[in-house]
Amino acid sequence: MIDRCFAISTASDRQAPNRDVVKPAISVVGLGYVGAVSMACLSHIGFRMVGVDIAQGKVDLINSGRSPIVEERVGELLEEGVKGGLIAATENLVAAVLQTDVTLISVGTPTADDGSCDLTFVRNASRAIGRAIAMKSSYHVVVLRCSVPPGTTLDVVVPEIEKASGKNLGPDFGVCFNPEFLREGVAVADFFAPPKTVVGASDERASSTVTEIYEAVDKKVIFTSIAAAEMIKYVDNVWHATKVAFGNEVGRICKQLDIDSHDVMDIFVRDTKLNLSPYYLKPGFAFGGSCLPKEVRAVGHLARELKVSVPLIDSLIASNRCQVDQAVKLLAPFAGKRIGFLGLTFKPGTDDLRESPTLDVMAVLLERGEAIQAYDPNMTFGLMLQSQIDYIRHAVPRQARLMDELEELTVADADTVVAESDVLVVSHATDLFCAALARRSPLTHVIDLARLNRGLASSHTYHGIAW
Repeated sequence: MIDRCFAISTASDRQAPNRDVVKPAISVVGLGYVGAVSMACLSHIGFRMVGVDIAQGKVDLINSGRSPIVEERVGELLEEGVKGGLIAATENLVAAVLQTDVTLISVGTPTADDGSCDLTFVRNASRAIGRAIAMKSSYHVVVLRCSVPPGTTLDVVVPEIEKASGKNLGPDFGVCFNPEFLREGVAVADFFAPPKTVVGASDERASSTVTEIYEAVDKKVIFTSIAAAEMIKYVDNVWHATKVAFGNEVGRICKQLDIDSHDVMDIFVRDTKLNLSPYYLKPGFAFGGSCLPKEVRAVGHLARELKVSVPLIDSLIASNRCQVDQAVKLLAPFAGKRIGFLGLTFKPGTDDLRESPTLDVMAVLLERGEAIQAYDPNMTFGLMLQSQIDYIRHAVPRQARLMDELEELTVADADTVVAESDVLVVSHATDLFCAALARRSPLTHVIDLARLNRGLASSHTYHGIAW
């Protein structure tokens, strides 16, 4: 197998000498769905590819120009690559790394018995890559592409390579995490027109190498930290699973009501301003207001009446309460301090207090005997606000005491809250509150529930709820 791999290198040099001068040679570890598609597509745009797999059957199929998976166009592109002298496959990972500049790891990461990610194949591949790097004098880039928990690239792959090679990350080799977003059935089309290309790299040299690989298909590579790139893959897939589960729960309710669920969801997805957009998808504080909590509960009740199981929808209120509890937890170290709240309504730009999660936090602190005060520019005590207070006192018993004392706890302006508080809880990201925070004492802590100016995060007195 070693001889065959090196023979491919020689043939490639003869047939396309200019390609090898300007393009890095790439080895791919794992010839399943991601690996086989990557081999086929990268060879099509001129890269010399060496595939590696422990299954002899897959290796033989690749070397004969046939696809080991059922996927449109993959067989055609593999045959093209083999005939053009750009593709070979082997069981010998060390040999493959020795004759390439970049190694893509696309091995399996199955679920372990305890529900965690089984990294056995990742570790095995990393050790073999390390043994090869020990024999190389040139810089090598290792790119992890399989789904793994954040921290795997730097805490598992790098130590395994360093231990096996006796060399160091940085001067001797670089690592990247480059998640794939290929849908089975249309994977080749997705490769050449990706929804996004994300790269987390250990250094600029590794980053530029991977950028060069993708420049033919995506000139707008998104660069981030390695850990964020690892997390992106998980977030994408969990979100897709959430959408499927949500659509199915809607479908079960609609069926019991004799409503065509596809009519409902076809209209739902036409709203790209709210329903299919970044709106509502930024981590922050809990949802509230007159609509979302009430209607989540109403749909849950409707499903129970219809005897339809909707565990995802039923979980939303409990999940939302966890974010309120998280805000209370952030305030726990400041027991006995003066706590000021900037923003009381359920969101900026309204005077609506109904189901405001900020009021939930205040109610907990008030019951604990903490010294609290608040300011909201949209609140004017009078007939209209009093009707809301009366409504909340009746509808949310846990906030009854807070409603009785709300007027005396509310001050006239933001500067008063800032000047008289040891800790500031900010639930509205407004220019008014940002300006007021800029005038706070350096010793005043900020609990940010709304993602304020990123510059605040550099201070040791700043605490974000989810960042």
